[in-house]
Amino acid sequence: MAIAYLETTIPSYLTSRPSRDLIVAAHQQLTHEWWSGARHGLDFVVSEAVLAEVREGNPEFSDERIKIVREFPVLSLNDDVRSLVKVYATGLGLHPEAAGDVLHISFAVAYEVDYLVTWNCKHIANGHVIRRLQEINARQRRATPVIVTPEELLVKPTGETP
Repeated sequence: MAIAYLETTIPSYLTSRPSRDLIVAAHQQLTHEWWSGARHGLDFVVSEAVLAEVREGNPEFSDERIKIVREFPVLSLNDDVRSLVKVYATGLGLHPEAAGDVLHISFAVAYEVDYLVTWNCKHIANGHVIRRLQEINARQRRATPVIVTPEELLVKPTGETP
């Protein structure tokens, strides 16, 4: 079965109050639809970084986010992840504020997951970032996970299994 790294935005969208922002509200709805049915066929993992992030903020919502992710295996911060963080911190050209996002990408690559599922389209599910990531990983002979939003996983092509 394919392995998917569940980035923090997913449990956040599943547990947050419905947004008044139409785009965010649509993403929340799509996430709920995906979570209730289309997510099956994937094995999920989270990282120590995801656990730290879901614990932040309003305790009521953080408790709900923790409930969502606690059933999944947790990827540990190791030397390979740390090494990739250094490479990506400079190579991806992201602002220093995106350090947490670089960490998520590093976990997904180091642990060779099949998918990185996120709604972070600014620093992760961004075509420019993905292209740079693929170039860096090709030079290092590393695989790049398929970086997707839940919307992209809602419907499987006919006859295809995850």
